[in-house]
Amino acid sequence: MPKFEEELELALELEEPQMFKVLLHNDDYTSMDFVVDILTGVFHKSFAQAEQIMLQIHEKGKAICGVYSFEIAQTKAQQVKQKAKQNEFPLLATIEEDA
Repeated sequence: MPKFEEELELALELEEPQMFKVLLHNDDYTSMDFVVDILTGVFHKSFAQAEQIMLQIHEKGKAICGVYSFEIAQTKAQQVKQKAKQNEFPLLATIEEDA
């Protein structure tokens, strides 16, 4: 049986994925300690970074916790929602497109 060789020319253009910011929003009920726990546990921040971001949230109303691809950002926001609900806090995490 004869062998056939096929030559395919594929021009692949890879694009960087669109990135999204995950933000935590201030509220009057969620404890500062819980926010620090979220930042260290979900976002893998050091304790010092977590405290700094927590203070930004407290003083400015919201702060960026990280910038990720859409799927990862969505997962992190969902993890925050789940952990907040388990601990009876109204902590809000949102995602928005990174410019």
